[in-house]
Amino acid sequence: MFTRYAEDYPVGTVYDLGSHKVTAEEIITFGTTYDPQPYHVSEEAGDASSFGGLIASGWNTSAIWMRLYVTTLLPDSAVEGSPGVDELRWLRPVRPNDELFGGAEIIGTIPSLTQRGVLTLRKRGWLTTADGEKVLTLILNSRFRRRPVSS
Repeated sequence: MFTRYAEDYPVGTVYDLGSHKVTAEEIITFGTTYDPQPYHVSEEAGDASSFGGLIASGWNTSAIWMRLYVTTLLPDSAVEGSPGVDELRWLRPVRPNDELFGGAEIIGTIPSLTQRGVLTLRKRGWLTTADGEKVLTLILNSRFRRRPVSS
């Protein structure tokens, strides 16, 4: 049974999502599978690029944030999927050995027009480096069930 509903994520609440240390192997594996541009799949090609080294795909960076979000905020929650992302920005390349720190803030709610017991929670998310430099920002909409009314 669920223990966390839409009402358990109040607007204005900021969540620490933890951290993830990026490896060259992870970058190359993700790049080879999903975004096989040269600077995502080869250290040599990355060195020869304008990036001056191997960098993570922006989609890899987004997946890191998503993993931190799902494992921190969604266990035992009544989440019902997502109608999408309104904004996604990759602000600087992510490199091997970067430790990324995730965060999220609930910035609003939107009642469902078709399902009485569902709210869409709007979240601003981010990843930063250890020195606080942002590498990713996004606005994610997620549908959550409302707490059942007790009779």
